[in-house]
This record gives sequence, C-alpha cells and structure tokens, in this order.
Amino acid sequence: MVRVRFAPSPTGYLHIGGLRTALYNFLFARKYKGKFILRIEDTDVKRRVAGAIENLIKTLKIVGLNYDEGPFLTKLKIKQKGKYGPYLQSERLPIYQKFAQKLVNQGHAYYCFCSEKILAEMRQEQIMRKLPPMYDKRCRKLTEDEVKEKIKNKTPFVIRLKVPEEGIIKFKDLIHGEIEFDLKNVDDQVLLKSDGYPTYHLAVVVDDYLMKVTHVIRGEEWLPSVPKHLLLYQFFGWQPPKFAHLPLILNPDRSKLSKRHGDVTVEKYLAKGYLPEALLNFIALLGWNPGDNREIFPLKDLIKEFSLEKIQKAGAIFNLEKLDWMNGYYIRNKKVSELTKLCLPYLIQAGLIKSSNSNSRFIISKTKEVINFDWLKKIVALEQERIKKLSDLAQLTDFFFIEKLDYQPKILLWKKMKKEETIDNLNLIKNKLEKLSLKSFKKETIHNLLTELAEEKGAGQIFWPFRVAISGKEASPPPAEIAEILGKEKTIQRINMAIDKLTKSNEN
Repeated sequence: MVRVRFAPSPTGYLHIGGLRTALYNFLFARKYKGKFILRIEDTDVKRRVAGAIENLIKTLKIVGLNYDEGPFLTKLKIKQKGKYGPYLQSERLPIYQKFAQKLVNQGHAYYCFCSEKILAEMRQEQIMRKLPPMYDKRCRKLTEDEVKEKIKNKTPFVIRLKVPEEGIIKFKDLIHGEIEFDLKNVDDQVLLKSDGYPTYHLAVVVDDYLMKVTHVIRGEEWLPSVPKHLLLYQFFGWQPPKFAHLPLILNPDRSKLSKRHGDVTVEKYLAKGYLPEALLNFIALLGWNPGDNREIFPLKDLIKEFSLEKIQKAGAIFNLEKLDWMNGYYIRNKKVSELTKLCLPYLIQAGLIKSSNSNSRFIISKTKEVINFDWLKKIVALEQERIKKLSDLAQLTDFFFIEKLDYQPKILLWKKMKKEETIDNLNLIKNKLEKLSLKSFKKETIHNLLTELAEEKGAGQIFWPFRVAISGKEASPPPAEIAEILGKEKTIQRINMAIDKLTKSNEN
C-alpha cells in the first residue's frame, strides 16, 4: 500500500511551499488508495513556535487536506490517531537514541566530543583556506579507551554518522532522474545531539521506516541530504522508500519565495479572502502540469489527474495575478448565499456591520439600522463579478453602510460639465425618481428612466453624476442597481446631498 507523509516543523505557520508538499502527498495517496500521514518534526526545540502545531492542523483542515494518521485537535488537547505513532517526534526520543546507539555499536557512527568553540574555529579555518566547511573527523581517530575515558568524565558528546571516505552513492529520483553523489563531499553528519534529541537526518529515516512510508515527496532543498539518508538505510539493513524532490517555488524575479518578498504563509492568504479551493488549484499548478491547457481543477479532478511524472524539474513562478484571476473564477461560481456567508466576517472586520443575536439579521455599525441577510445578498451579488478576493468586498461596497458619503464635489462633474448644469441634471433625475412608487423602484425602471434622460442630455451627463451621488465613487456597479438596493428614500437623500455639495463648492 502507498504510504506518504507530510512532516512539517512547528517553527512557524504553514508556508505556501509546505502546503504544496502536503497537497502533492495528499493527491498521490488518494489517487492510489493509500494513506496520507501527518507527522510533526518538532525536535528543534530552540526554533519551536507556540501554537504552530495547532495552526498547522487547523490550516490543513480548512483547505480540506484530510489525513489518515497523525495528531488531531480536540477541545482539550492534541490527540493522535494511527498505529505507528507517536506522530510527534519529541515523543519518540528513546526510539532515536536506541537506533543511534545501534549504529555506534556496529561501527557506523561514533562519539564526537568537539565543543562549539572547536567547531567554530574549524569552520573559520576552512573558510580562510577556501575549503567547504565540513567536520574534519578528528574524533573518528579516538581510541576506544579515549572514548571511554571522556564518557566517564561526562564530557558532552554528539553521535556522528561515519561516512565512508570514498565511494559513490547513486539513486533514481522520480522527478530528477538518476543522481549520484561522491562520498568524499558528504559530511559526517550529527545524528544525535548532546541533549539527546536527534537531528532531522536520523529522525526522518527512522520514522519513515517504522511508519512504513513508501514514497518520500518533499522539496528539492533536501536533495543534498539523500546520500546521508541512503547510508543510514544501508547501515540499518532497511529498504529505502522512493524519492521525489519537488522544484522550488520562485518569485517573478526567480529568487526563492521568502518572507522578504511578501506574504508566504497560507494563513495570510486565507485571511485576505482567497478561497481554499482556489488556493489548492493554484498551488497544484506550481510545478505540475496536466499536459494540456486546462487551469481549473477542483480537488476531485486533481486526484484523478495527478502524477509525479508530470512534475517539472525547473522552479515554478508564483504569479499573484494568476492567483487573483483563479480566485475570482471560484468566487463567480459560488452561490450568492454561500458567498455572502463567506463575506460576512470581512464586512464585520471592516466595521461596516455588526452581527446580532439572529443569523439572518445584522446592524449597520454607523447608522444602527437593522438589515437582513437578503439585503446583504443583493450587495454581494452586485460585486460578485468584480471581486478577486473576499476582502475586496468591504472597500467596494462601503457606501451602502454609510449615511453621509465623503467625496470631493468636483468628481460629480462629467468631463467639461459646469456646476450649474450638473445640479440641473441631478434635480431632473431626482424629480423623475420621486414620481416612482416604492413598488416600481426597481433597477429596470430606474435604468429606463435614466436612459430616456440620457437621450436628451447625453449619457455621461446623466449616468456619471448620478453614479457619484449615490455611491461616492467614480467606479462602481451600474447606478440603477445601486439605487434599487439603497431604496427610494436613501437614493433621493443622496442626490440632495450631492446637490448641496455642489451648491456650496467653489467648482465652476
């Protein structure tokens, strides 16, 4: 059975690159009816971030990457599910210590007593001599009696891998093909630190073997570590899994995607209003190509189409414009009711509305007016074709929730129109609208009325000042649709305010 794992370190919130690794592992497992495991590699005590594990678990749940084994959140604490746990490496220390000692006993690893000061001096000397910084293997030369004496004296030590001094390590990567490493360039890696915690290299090999992982799908930054891992598999007498190393995710300037270039955490993209399904679709295409021009892939289609053979070797460009386009596509295809529910937190966060005790009624923050869900649906439907992310809605529709619009009188003037002419046209529009009954105050009727006036006065001279008067914006949805949602009373009120602004202004 195919068994894959996503094994993040809780040193921060989930990175976009981490989400892609999780997604590819998830797709591979689901396509081949296998198991997808979450393992937390939390042995780097100094770099742990409080709450990071909980955030990782929550984020995977939000985006829909459900795993079969690993830690889960309950109301009280983190629990674990699966027969190959614990799935937190910090709870597996005796296992690593046992296997590290086994390597020492077999002659494949050794005790190293070099202090941090000695190692720093060693690195500095190598840099000055323009040599690659590597451990010089001095503790490999200690006699058995010298080792026993140091241990007896409680000299701090680490356990290092005894890499053969010559030879070639070859393996076939499922993405990059045949790769080989000269062992003379492979460092005697620390396997167990002086505090009893393992390094990544020992822990990952031991855990992947004990958890029966069949395929290791991870970022290509781990490629240089493969020879160390293959040596460990060889020394333990274990069959290694198959490896697939994913290309880097790059900025448009082809630099590595990093915090210095903006947001890189999944949480921040979700908070901005990128839909989980759009984010997964976009990230799936960062390095994987279905072999045709299709770009929209719901998760079920990704599972069906995904294959490691179609992952490219070159780095993948993170194109924010494409993500915006894709998110907009998924937004446009949402049912208005569902989209409105998704937008509510952003309207509340922007301070435009407050929730009430009822799920169907809300309060406009500034006017204290009670509104219902259906009214909000109309506003969302109005902007559904335009917004690229959920957070856009508040800025585009804030004029619906404000009593007095704040804008400069001059933007009411269409091109070279004079103030007096604009005031006359606004009065003309107002007089026509006032004659409409509440029942007939609908966008079709309003639009027809405006069109009739436009035939006489000109489209810009009618539609432009009316748009600005009721929205306070130079760009907005069709003004007739805005007016219907505002209602007759507020529409007339805003026209009067616009006339008043122009009357008191110094515009010509």
